[in-house]
Amino acid sequence: MPRALITGITGQDGLYLGELLSSRGYEVFGLVRGQSNPKVPMVERILPGVELLEGDLTDLPSLIGALEVSQPDEVYNLGAVSFVGVSWKQAELTGETTGMGVLRILEAIRIVYGDDLSRVRFYQASSSEMFGKVRETPQRETTPFHPRSPYGVAKTFGHYLTVNYRESYGLFACSGLLFNHESPRRGPEFVTRKVSRAVARIYLGLQDSVTLGNLDARRDWGFAGDYVDAMWRMLQQDEPDDYVVATGETHSIRELLDVAFARIGVSDWSKHVVSDPRFFRPAEVDILVGDASKAREKLGWKPTVGFKELVEMMVDADIKAEAEAAGLTPPKL
Repeated sequence: MPRALITGITGQDGLYLGELLSSRGYEVFGLVRGQSNPKVPMVERILPGVELLEGDLTDLPSLIGALEVSQPDEVYNLGAVSFVGVSWKQAELTGETTGMGVLRILEAIRIVYGDDLSRVRFYQASSSEMFGKVRETPQRETTPFHPRSPYGVAKTFGHYLTVNYRESYGLFACSGLLFNHESPRRGPEFVTRKVSRAVARIYLGLQDSVTLGNLDARRDWGFAGDYVDAMWRMLQQDEPDDYVVATGETHSIRELLDVAFARIGVSDWSKHVVSDPRFFRPAEVDILVGDASKAREKLGWKPTVGFKELVEMMVDADIKAEAEAAGLTPPKL
């Protein structure tokens, strides 16, 4: 039975990856910051077979301990301060967790596995935010980085460290340059979930409007469940490499609103949406769209969920969740 350790097990990607690996016969371990973590009951409910270990990406000894206990064949580093907007307000924490955390987990692997690094494979969750002020469109593995946020800078640091440990120590280490990927499990602070949750509450009569930032920003949005499959495929290859994972389509926040409100029968959402400059980023990334040709050709990967289906899935899930929370009977769309 193969063994895997997932940092960031409590996040959207960690949950989907845990489900995927469990379905493929893995013994799965998840890293959590203390057993009093409020998200632990959710993980235990969704992933009842997963063993949770205490550890923190800001604490090297705890990572060494988690590796010694789990002895994984595969390590997936998904842990990070992952909300871009917060990274300006908590730049130091973002650097320590999202950037230096990669160094610590790589060092922990090197310490625990010593001269036998061939026994373990490592996946680093890199990000399309590293491209930032893009030099070419679409973005591919060879596109230069120009990050526009502390989060993007920290991810770039972690990405190059992963490459360095691959080249310096011969570690089987891969980075997935994942473009935006969403799901009903996405945190409510992210714009896609903020929209789907607000639309659900407007439909149920629980609120009247939603306040957003730049409605013209464009992103390449895919389904998180598809993207964790790409992570797993990277670690099954004969040689380690880095891959862009994306749909190749770009959509604006306005298009996101079009699909989300159409799901509840609203064609003109203007009276329900306020654009507030307070929610604009200090340095905006206007458009991101990825070229996943390499992933298609080498990994045999392709997205299975389209943009419209993804947004409708999220709205439907939030209508159900918000209705239950309010003690209402979820209406049928």
